[in-house]
Amino acid sequence: MARFVEFINTAAPQLATELVSPDAVFHVPGRAEPVHGPQGYLEIIGMMRGGFPDIQWTLEETVIEGDVIAARFTMRGTHRGAFFGVPPTGKAIAVQALNIYRLSAGKIISEVGQPDLLGLMQQIGGLPRS
Repeated sequence: MARFVEFINTAAPQLATELVSPDAVFHVPGRAEPVHGPQGYLEIIGMMRGGFPDIQWTLEETVIEGDVIAARFTMRGTHRGAFFGVPPTGKAIAVQALNIYRLSAGKIISEVGQPDLLGLMQQIGGLPRS
């Protein structure tokens, strides 16, 4: 997971190839169809960096059972690009995400992620706070 956190924080293509199976499937909130392989994961990171160019993930907790890893992250960044239709605000965000990964032969073969998009959208002014 330390190498994976390095990958998501740098978006290094060589780490994508090293850590993500070419057959991997990733389910992304807001997309009807999953993305695939190292390039698909780089697309996910690119989507987040489009709205938050300085985004960084901090691994807070993991639970491992067999070939499954549950990982809780805190995502932090500054809203400097449009994100889900919200123009840049310059506001800082800090939100949680819980992702479930499956591994095979030392590589990630799937991820289902649940970032706190409601909290994120509230922090950038895209939705009212209750």
